[in-house]
Amino acid sequence: MKRRNFISKNLAMGALIPASCASFGFTDQKAKKTEASPAACDDVVVEKLSEEQPHKGKVLAVIQPHCDDIPFFAAGTVAKLIYEGYTGYLIRTSNDEAAGSGASTGERVLNNEKDNDAVAKVLGLKRSYDLGYANHRMDEYNIQEIKGRLIFLFRLLQVDTLVCFDPWGTYEENPDHYITARAVEAARWMAGMSTDYPEQLEVVKPHTVTAMYYFARGPQIVNRVVDISKFVDKKVESLIACKTQGAGGDNGVLLKKMLADKGQKLSVLGDDDDTANFNYVKEFVLDIDSDHLRGVPSDRKSGAKYGLEWAERFHYIGPSPSKTDKFIQENAVSI
Repeated sequence: MKRRNFISKNLAMGALIPASCASFGFTDQKAKKTEASPAACDDVVVEKLSEEQPHKGKVLAVIQPHCDDIPFFAAGTVAKLIYEGYTGYLIRTSNDEAAGSGASTGERVLNNEKDNDAVAKVLGLKRSYDLGYANHRMDEYNIQEIKGRLIFLFRLLQVDTLVCFDPWGTYEENPDHYITARAVEAARWMAGMSTDYPEQLEVVKPHTVTAMYYFARGPQIVNRVVDISKFVDKKVESLIACKTQGAGGDNGVLLKKMLADKGQKLSVLGDDDDTANFNYVKEFVLDIDSDHLRGVPSDRKSGAKYGLEWAERFHYIGPSPSKTDKFIQENAVSI
């Protein structure tokens, strides 16, 4: 996200992202309860929670340029997939050196690294990897190098599914976002080919990532809506863990203090700091002021459209099973 002081600047200014931009691609077509073709973008699949751990034994890679990106856009889905059996890993591509204020560059890097580890812990991810590229300058780097490092991690961890920014998202202004997304999409495809980076195969095996949950800030393709109702509080906690930057952290306390200085208060912020931070994120960041603070529609409204309490939206791409075997079974004749 763009690094800024949310309370003292943006909330006071009240500038809004146009709703027509933020909601682009959110189809009005009735959601289908069965799986749609992965290539179909006209149908929306509603993905609900399964209590049977259908993904036990699978590996999930959660990839973000900055420590608050997954908390902003996909933390509910990540928590749901971990609950359903995935073993998850967090990969952060930048060092977040430009994020945060009132500290030296080294202190900001360290503080964001701590926040990133805290996000991983909240979401139940096994460990985090930091690639350490300069914040907001990832377009300076050779993307082949970034792809090579990601290919190695996908092979090492044997990743089945990933969550990341959409490489086909439009109007994305942050170079860290679009460079990471493009590198991830190329790497997940190349990781399964023995002809790409063959020197790695002395220590890792080829492995292709087959399912992707891609999110975007602003206009996006939406063909999957994930029910995060059971995990929205985990999403809130992951945003509160981002103390150094973004709209989470202690912004609820800051808003409460700003109002108190004016002789005002909001009952929704409660009477203590923890309640203020929690309710600020849940009510304002994820719902009331979501367009402004995150650049995406409210998670509550996104869910209500499909009969859900809370939901996240994705451009989902999954495996396309071969139809050859079925055709042979139905059409082959004895000779």
